[in-house]
Amino acid sequence: MKLSRSLSQTSKTVAHDADSVNAKLLTQAGFIKKEAAGVYSYLPFGKRVLARIEQIIREEMNAIGSEEILMPALTPLENWQKTGRADVDIAFRPTEKTVLGWSHEEIVTPLAKTRIKSYRDLPLAVYQIQTKFRNEPRAKSGLLRGREFLMKDLYSFHANRKDLEQFYAAVTEAYFRVFERCGLKSFLVSAGGGEFTENISHEFQVLTEAGEDKLKICKKCELGWNAELEIAKCEKCGGELTEEKGSEIGNIFDLGTKYSDAFDLNFTNENGESEMVLMGCYGIGVSRLVATIAEIHHDDSGLIWPESVAPFQVHLISLGEDQAAEKIYRELSKKTEVLFDDRDISAGIKFADADLIGCPIRIVVSKKTLEKKGVERKKRDSEKTAIVPTDKILQS
Repeated sequence: MKLSRSLSQTSKTVAHDADSVNAKLLTQAGFIKKEAAGVYSYLPFGKRVLARIEQIIREEMNAIGSEEILMPALTPLENWQKTGRADVDIAFRPTEKTVLGWSHEEIVTPLAKTRIKSYRDLPLAVYQIQTKFRNEPRAKSGLLRGREFLMKDLYSFHANRKDLEQFYAAVTEAYFRVFERCGLKSFLVSAGGGEFTENISHEFQVLTEAGEDKLKICKKCELGWNAELEIAKCEKCGGELTEEKGSEIGNIFDLGTKYSDAFDLNFTNENGESEMVLMGCYGIGVSRLVATIAEIHHDDSGLIWPESVAPFQVHLISLGEDQAAEKIYRELSKKTEVLFDDRDISAGIKFADADLIGCPIRIVVSKKTLEKKGVERKKRDSEKTAIVPTDKILQS
């Protein structure tokens, strides 16, 4: 992509209400545009990061045997009335008979009922990546707390508790892999079930001062508890707990039969008897991941994207050698994704924007580098520069 042609453009100004690092840097670097409180447009750079995160999630969800679907955002009110969640404060009601989905148990449960008849039809697991809507009264902190956001929600259906617990554990491990691949260190934290279940749930938290959750963390066991739970020592090792602030990036719930009961989702067991299906649900805040990565991976100059989620692997800069840079751009684009800063502006602005956007590798083409038969290569997370041949740009 040529920067001169992109809708994504950098800015030196910061909105007065940019109250977090992610809100400031993602806006300045041309990844997002705020449309209203808690509502953002994703510009080309931001959409590319979302796509990379979504691909990681899809790979891990598919690997544990779940299928991707897509359910409607506009959902029937009568479904929510059956579960008693029609009047939850965070729900949006566009019409008298519809609710904008802030979760999808009310849709997926009757959907699963069309498939599940016998124990032979279980287990079943489906997921979606879709926009959610919540009437958040305190929309703030950029993408960390929005009214409209992107979420991956997975739902599983089981014949017995052992099977549910095994899948719950498999999702837990898959979530750790997702977050690690996104460049984040996450902690498993016990918490309340909120509007979803009466059972204890589990959150995946990243420790950051930008987080709004108060946590008690055992650094030895890497387990934690939400401050809402009364606990003094680590339940696994008995060790001391430290108080931390965290940003929730995922959660998992044992739903039991709460939604199966509401929609009469049952199955015939091996003895020919009717039983209620056990359910679990598992969420990842996709847009929250973008924000959390930005909060963790940055410096005073801008963003520092991990390679796995970076919008481009290479940021190519031409300093008065546009013809040579154009040739390198074409050849390099056959191997990886390249952002080519071909703008007719000063070198200082180009370098500053490269740091702000935060691609893993910066390549500079200049008269000086060409005289040395190469280009200048610099990693975003390092101060070291080196002249390398053009065919060695992608080598570590």
